[in-house]
Amino acid sequence: MKKFSLDYLYESYMPDVYSYLLSKCKDSYVAEEIMQETFFRAYLHFEACPIHEVKPWLFKIALNAYIDFKRKDSRSYAKKCDFFNNIIDCKTTEDKVLVQEELMEVNYILEQLPENQKQAILLCDFDGIAYKKAAEIIGISLSHLNVLLYRGRQSIRKRLERGECYEGRI
Repeated sequence: MKKFSLDYLYESYMPDVYSYLLSKCKDSYVAEEIMQETFFRAYLHFEACPIHEVKPWLFKIALNAYIDFKRKDSRSYAKKCDFFNNIIDCKTTEDKVLVQEELMEVNYILEQLPENQKQAILLCDFDGIAYKKAAEIIGISLSHLNVLLYRGRQSIRKRLERGECYEGRI
């Protein structure tokens, strides 16, 4: 059993870990964030802490947390300040209303379908889930999913051709 606690580790080594991280990243806020991550990881793996090599162990965790932070930071980048100002909403109110009406029509037609066809269409056509995975989610065979998709899509086409639409139904 360890003769020290995590509180003891934090109180004893926090200034050293913070200074080390500050020297690496040159930003006090980032250093604090990585330091918190370091002690969180130390907490998760406290049982693996070598009692005679606590400081090097903490510095190794801090270095790994810093490297992970830099990798994550390198994948994200900030847009220039004027980026969002240049985005223009070209849609008029009329366009927005038409889109909303189309969505209500699609929703109305989907609600008229049998539940299994509706689930197949929602998973595959709306959520973009692969057919095999959708079949697993619903709990059916791949061939049965294909039949449900075909029948559901045919039903939607027929309803649209017949002009069955939402027309303000609630």
